[in-house]
Amino acid sequence: MTRVAIIGAGMTGLACARRLVQAGLQPVLYDKGRGIGGRIATRRADGLHFDHGAQYVTAKSEGFATVLSELANDGAVAPWADGAGRNHIVGTPGMSSIPKALAAGLDVRQGMQATAVQPDGQGWRVQFEGADHPATHVVMTVPAPQVAELVGADHPLVAQIAGVRLAPCLTLMAGIIGPAAFVSQRTPDDPLAWIAQNSDKPGRPQGTATTWVAQAGLEFSLAHLEDSPPQIVDRMLPLLCDRLAVTQDRVVHAVAHRWRYARVTQPLGQSFACTPDATLYLGGDWCLGARVEAAWTSGTAIADDLLARIR
Repeated sequence: MTRVAIIGAGMTGLACARRLVQAGLQPVLYDKGRGIGGRIATRRADGLHFDHGAQYVTAKSEGFATVLSELANDGAVAPWADGAGRNHIVGTPGMSSIPKALAAGLDVRQGMQATAVQPDGQGWRVQFEGADHPATHVVMTVPAPQVAELVGADHPLVAQIAGVRLAPCLTLMAGIIGPAAFVSQRTPDDPLAWIAQNSDKPGRPQGTATTWVAQAGLEFSLAHLEDSPPQIVDRMLPLLCDRLAVTQDRVVHAVAHRWRYARVTQPLGQSFACTPDATLYLGGDWCLGARVEAAWTSGTAIADDLLARIR
């Protein structure tokens, strides 16, 4: 019997699981968090909503375009004009609606952080704190730098993905009372590389405060990666207020989030990596590039390869 354990319920893990379920398998997804979706995330606080990870999704391939069309039919996504002449797809009422919709019908077990993945003679054993789960196949969708922690630094796959490079991103979420100067602003070389008026997106709650998400540029994020969240707020909030031409007394809410592995600066260059016997797979957006669709492509390719080998 084929027993597939998928570590991580982000887009890669969800795409892989959905394809396997369609083929009649019953994979189990394990995720360390209380929510699923990885960087396709929405934070809620004081009646405010912030998409503090991926801001939107787009589709280049017919397969992913079909997925987005199905999500649109279910009301989980809608188009958003970002104010700069670009049309994007966003989750409604938040980006987290996308992984939630994709997870429908899947066996997802949350609050389970894998501590090791080891061969056991009959397949693999995924270890968690106080428990372990056997599997014939394991799909790991963790960031590339975390693979060695689970399989050991001397595992051949660690050397195979050694060239992958990921970079951090610091994110500020702010609720500010006052007129909105713009919908979005992209300035790649600026300390605030991307600023989006979150409350302009469809389905977001409307209140007295406008919600903003500001994501720092690479240089700024690297320089302040180890700052505490309050310190990050202290550094980023004045910059945001300056861009919006408002004073800080108009701010009613401000928190920061550190994404340690947010940007793919050097991808693997192929959809996944796997052991010669194709029982241990590695995948993620880091295989192909910094797009949500890249994560979906990786997960789907893993599932297709696994199915082709067991049939």
